Amino acid sequence: MSYERIKAAKKRTVGTRETTKAVQKGLARVVFIARDAEPHVTEPLVSLCREKGVEVIMVDSMRELGRACGIEVSSASAAILEE
Repeated sequence: MSYERIKAAKKRTVGTRETTKAVQKGLARVVFIARDAEPHVTEPLVSLCREKGVEVIMVDSMRELGRACGIEVSSASAAILEE
């Protein structure tokens, strides 16, 4: 999928709370959302991204998204930040 982009990012957020803050502050360029995450967790972030005009990329797995970000736990979302 698109895990390579998040792996290669120099600046990124991991987790819905941090990613939401980055989108609100205008720092997020691209947001990654795991399809297997709970909708009540990810839907507010997806709506915020639409509102702010931030690209959203859906990926298959929370586990793989976490690994791509260099952490050992699953992650519902992550973002590539402005450099």
